[in-house]
Amino acid sequence: MKLAELFPERNDIKETEIIGLSSDSRGVKPGYLYAALQTLTLDGNRYIEAAVRNGAAAVLANDASLRQKFPEVCFLESANPNKDFAQAAALFYPHRPQNICAVTGTNGKTSIADFVRQAIFAAGKNAASMGTLGVIKNDLPPLVYPNTTPETVALHQWLDTLAKEGFNYVAMEASSHGICEYRLGGIRIKAAGFTNLTLDHLDYHKTMENYYKAKEMLFTELLDKDGTAVLNADSDVYERLEKACREAGRKVLSYGRRGQDIKLLSEEATDKGQILKIIFEGKPRELFIPLAGDFQAMNVLCALGLASVLTGEPEKMLAAMSSIKGAKGRLEYIGTTAAGGAVYVDYAHTPDALENVIAAMRPHTRARLHVLFGCGGDRDNSKRPIMGKIAAEKADEVYVSDDNPRTENPEEIRRQIMTGCPDAHNIGGREDAIKYAVGNLRDGDVLIVAGKGHETGQYIMGKVYPFSDQEVIRKYL
Repeated sequence: MKLAELFPERNDIKETEIIGLSSDSRGVKPGYLYAALQTLTLDGNRYIEAAVRNGAAAVLANDASLRQKFPEVCFLESANPNKDFAQAAALFYPHRPQNICAVTGTNGKTSIADFVRQAIFAAGKNAASMGTLGVIKNDLPPLVYPNTTPETVALHQWLDTLAKEGFNYVAMEASSHGICEYRLGGIRIKAAGFTNLTLDHLDYHKTMENYYKAKEMLFTELLDKDGTAVLNADSDVYERLEKACREAGRKVLSYGRRGQDIKLLSEEATDKGQILKIIFEGKPRELFIPLAGDFQAMNVLCALGLASVLTGEPEKMLAAMSSIKGAKGRLEYIGTTAAGGAVYVDYAHTPDALENVIAAMRPHTRARLHVLFGCGGDRDNSKRPIMGKIAAEKADEVYVSDDNPRTENPEEIRRQIMTGCPDAHNIGGREDAIKYAVGNLRDGDVLIVAGKGHETGQYIMGKVYPFSDQEVIRKYL
């Protein structure tokens, strides 16, 4: 493909054939376009020379000062290389599913994207989801990749492949990192969902205001001008986000207890899930969902809104919600001990998510509610004592263990957590902690093993060791 075809609005491009794209200099091959992307943690300009050595035919960067040193390379200067690179990737991989939705928020993204896929597939259409679990087509096993929102080239490659395979519906998770780095640029997003905004990722965004603004970009910049924003009316930032959407000319569909379009009236817990009474399409409805917890009820309502916008078939989507299954590692029931204690796995790794998952299981707990968790290393450490305090106040038994310590000292991470829950069991090895906690269960007890969810590895001092909460729990059940 000609370089000029990737940047049709520019007239300063010499005739150059481009056979591939990369924002990683190590992945550059002869004939590639290298994009020197800019993020809060990365300056792609540092790797321009490496990309040229690997054969880059063109370089997109906010600094083209190396143009004189490498006259054989076409340098394209850009005030926003991230955005321009996403637009180029969209042209290089031109096929995309016609109906794409994206969901953002601190918690709930994975479940909602999964629920949208399940509901649309149940209605007889090819549907895929993309996010933390990987790419899932219809009801097939996931194809895994490393990030919640894939890097720009991978994202457009996947969408191109899905479209060619006949998938007209895709539900995507949109992380705040992926949004503000413009990885989703060049994609026509028909509907965008918002769940909540709570403490997380301050190691990256530094302030909650920056974190909010990253989320807002999905609705004011990346959502189609005629697209629909599906917003949680119960969120603390709803009024601000709703106003921003209206000012940007986007339609708004609200859900929740204060929702205007999908209004939650009540929830009734049952032994197999819960019954929701809602107002939908202007009528009172009763909806059974096979999932526990208030937060799952809210996730289902968001998914209902997104799926209805994507398909234009709200009644079919409402019916499909009664048969959805929880996403892997999201309040996933693993089994019951011989003594009668039930064990669940959940991905909760923020204060809000931990509080929600404990509250969700309280109505289903006849005796003591146990929670086992840790906190990731090299991440926002301000949430550690907060999560400890929440566990101490909301659960009956607390076990503090290791999550993904990465390059931090795991003992120090646990020490910081323990300042919020000084009476908790401090057991470093995660398998040892799970073994002890499972063995401590009695009839009617519930244990939530939180933090890692679907993950199958544990990051310790730069290495990834095989580790699955589900497998370890089953070993000791």
